[in-house]
Amino acid sequence: MAKKSRQATEVTMDMTPMIDVVFLMIIFFMIVSDMTQQDLAEIKLPLAEQAVDDKTEEGRMIVNIFKTGEIEIKKQPYPTLDDSQAATALRSYLAAEVSKGKKDAQGLSERALLIRADKETKFKEVQKVMRICGENGILIYKVQLAAAQNEQK
Repeated sequence: MAKKSRQATEVTMDMTPMIDVVFLMIIFFMIVSDMTQQDLAEIKLPLAEQAVDDKTEEGRMIVNIFKTGEIEIKKQPYPTLDDSQAATALRSYLAAEVSKGKKDAQGLSERALLIRADKETKFKEVQKVMRICGENGILIYKVQLAAAQNEQK
């Protein structure tokens, strides 16, 4: 009895859908990583000897203060907090953002606020933002101040 030889069948896999998925994932992550930085204005931060790398916290609110005292919230510029409209806008923003998050037993928001002030900004401008954080309806207990690290030599 003669042995029948089987023809080897070649199995191929189409990689086109896999490549499409990889490219879509790359585009997605590029867009998402850019969105996390959208609230950061171009500010020269003060230097601090013991500054550490920033670990972005989910849900953190960001307020940028320029050396002129003007503030920026989510790329929306406002005049100084001496202007009642700017102060009202900041209060409304913080109150709305705090209401989205959890609160502890004392009614303090568990969300953090990052204050990024230019190195030439007077501290009284930062203090105005911090005062608003303690108002009823806002009550943010975790305020972070941004600083730049000294370059290692």
